[in-house]
Amino acid sequence: MKTYLRALSVPLFLSLAAANSHATILTYDANLSGPDESPPNASPGTGFAEVKYDDVAHTLGVHVVFSGLTGPTTASHIHAATTLPGTGTAGVATTTPYFSGFPIGVTSGTYDITLDLTQSSSYNPSYVSANGGTTSSAEIALTSAIAADKAYLNIHSQTFGGGEIRGFLVLVPEPSSIALIAIGGLAYVWKRRKA
Repeated sequence: MKTYLRALSVPLFLSLAAANSHATILTYDANLSGPDESPPNASPGTGFAEVKYDDVAHTLGVHVVFSGLTGPTTASHIHAATTLPGTGTAGVATTTPYFSGFPIGVTSGTYDITLDLTQSSSYNPSYVSANGGTTSSAEIALTSAIAADKAYLNIHSQTFGGGEIRGFLVLVPEPSSIALIAIGGLAYVWKRRKA
């Protein structure tokens, strides 16, 4: 029995180690809503954001879908870092007043961009200044805030100038991690049954 588990675990470990050595893209999701604003509001607007960080290419892919806002959009960006994970407010980290090409003056839309985090044009200049003064230090600060659940994507409107809908960016587990947890659980159950 132990030999079988060891024989199974070695190839599994090696394949996961090889996969993780190339796993440089981290995906974060956020569900955007008025109740998640600070202070909360009763907006019927909803949205979804997916942010993908590539630590080798130094890029941040941003995909946003939103609808049902009570007023036309005026701004959208990522704020970081809040004092506590998943709550509070923070200054604007990315471009102001909105991402380049973000749909402004609408109540629904879809948006995609890839920010080059080595370029100052991807940031709010005051964020760079407050975080070491270089794009490298700003990238570290922003990605650390995102990883710590201390960054949120916000969409502002004419109705809610401080933000109509927002959501904190939360890491999406990679499929290999989910599979590893499932395999580990099954191996544990199987081992307990045999004992």
